[in-house]
Amino acid sequence: MRALGVVILGFIMLIIAICLMPEAANAAQGTAIYYDPPYIRVLTIKIHSTASACYGRQNLGVMVAGASDQIWGNRAACGKNYRVTCIGGANLAPHPCKSGNVVVKIVDHCPSPGCNGTINLSRDAFSKIADLKAGKVKIEYTPA
Repeated sequence: MRALGVVILGFIMLIIAICLMPEAANAAQGTAIYYDPPYIRVLTIKIHSTASACYGRQNLGVMVAGASDQIWGNRAACGKNYRVTCIGGANLAPHPCKSGNVVVKIVDHCPSPGCNGTINLSRDAFSKIADLKAGKVKIEYTPA
């Protein structure tokens, strides 16, 4: 009977450990690029567009991003928050990553073929996780 109690306790502890595992274990990987302000006007690749695909001309601050076709989902990404962490360089820039992560809200679409990253971060958001001189970095991202 005591052995069964130990097995059950071990199983419960295993379940708790799995639930407390870091989000990085489930993180998707991709690349991030950045764009310069003003964020309301320059979020899309479309030359004549002056509004974001999700929120028009509404100002949602500086921790915003455009979603590539990979995560866009026919506007399903609009308004979703992602926690983005730099995990390495995507080019020859030395030591591109900074420690920590940033949470951004998807406010626009960064369509192919003009989009060169999975997530097109605002300059402010990119600078929190990477050196701007890198231009493009490898990332992990999870819903926040």
